[in-house]
Amino acid sequence: MIRKLLVAFGVVELIAPGPIIDVCERIGLENPETAKLRPRANLLARLEGAAFVWVLVRGRDRSPAVSVLLVAAGVLAAVYPDPLIRVSQSFAYENTSELELRPWVKPAARLLGTLYLLVVVLSESGSAPDRPTE
Repeated sequence: MIRKLLVAFGVVELIAPGPIIDVCERIGLENPETAKLRPRANLLARLEGAAFVWVLVRGRDRSPAVSVLLVAAGVLAAVYPDPLIRVSQSFAYENTSELELRPWVKPAARLLGTLYLLVVVLSESGSAPDRPTE
């Protein structure tokens, strides 16, 4: 069930990242109205959605590079989220120095890292056609 929800989330993020970015801005920024998104912000969100779908549908064994990337980002975000927050903000926004983060951004980034790890764990039951059934 959770796996299917994550696949659905990935598909939505892949197709229409704007509303998801808007929600994240309202949740994470004290001043979301001042945020100036770069055009490539949608690309970053789409890549995240594509990674979720790719790993969850194909399985971890058939997606080793994407799985390793999600694990590395997940561990970094869960343990030490500051670099991930800085990099994602500088990639997504033109005016990072003007943005005021809410106090729960670090815990939210840690949760996002945990979500990345969960995606990889759940991907083991990916529906790859050449997997034997037990």
